[in-house]
Amino acid sequence: MPNRYAYLGPEGTFTEAALRALRPEAPDGARVPCDGVAAVFDAVRTGTVDGGVVPLENSVEGGVTATIAELVNGEPLLITGETAIPVEFALFARPGTVLEDVKRVATHPHALAQCRGWLARRLPDAETHTVSSTAAAARTVSEPGAPYDAAICAVIAGERYGLHALAVGIGDRGGAATRFIYLSRPGAVSAPTGADRTSLVAFISDDHPGALIEVLSQFSVRGVNLTRLESRPTGDKLGSYCFCIDAEGHVAEARVGEALMGIRRVCRDVRFLGSYPRGGEAVETDPPLRPRPATDAEFAEAEQWLARIRAGHVD
Repeated sequence: MPNRYAYLGPEGTFTEAALRALRPEAPDGARVPCDGVAAVFDAVRTGTVDGGVVPLENSVEGGVTATIAELVNGEPLLITGETAIPVEFALFARPGTVLEDVKRVATHPHALAQCRGWLARRLPDAETHTVSSTAAAARTVSEPGAPYDAAICAVIAGERYGLHALAVGIGDRGGAATRFIYLSRPGAVSAPTGADRTSLVAFISDDHPGALIEVLSQFSVRGVNLTRLESRPTGDKLGSYCFCIDAEGHVAEARVGEALMGIRRVCRDVRFLGSYPRGGEAVETDPPLRPRPATDAEFAEAEQWLARIRAGHVD
């Protein structure tokens, strides 16, 4: 039976584009759209598909809550690949619609947040509504009797559902991108490539001064660079947090492995999420990074900054 791959659907999402980049050999019939991030995780966990792709973080809006919640609290899966996709938004509507006709706009919450400025300038009186994905917005707008006049989506989604573009390039920030991860069921970790990333979740033992420093120092003293650090509530009780961490390197490398052992010693629990090739990055040829020493001038500037803060002057 050929491999099948789940992704956040429907057809035409940025996630589908990420899946095509990660599994270019997969035919159309092997790509399985799912209604929601949790459904992608469930499809991988149950073996309905061989792997799945979900968004993890956006360069403007940050982490994708649904994905992070599944990684932290759900039945464990491994991240075995990643890619970053440029995110460009357009406003699509049914044929015959003009911009002045648009009173209700549908899109994904992240897309809405990245297009608020354009909407305020060009459609200040339009209502905005959020749905599960930008492609779902386009699909809904294309249906007879749709409750929305237009969708903010990718060009591929608008065209796929027979809509026409009222405006393109409507994002408030150029160069925005979303990072997507490929999920697999637990198994052996692939061999290092020389340009890898390791992801994990660290659950501190208790809330005490220096708890986070105890975790971070395990990386810094070994010259392991962190590329992402995000605190998330554990869901156990108010004030209980864990830390989602991405670090350069592979668990098979001594310095990364030692850092993970150190974290395991100081934390209540550690969830290993995988070591995998960094998407689109060149092989590391430089020596391991080391902490940068601070200069006297930097200490003096920091002291002056603190004095301004205490005096009530916010820079």
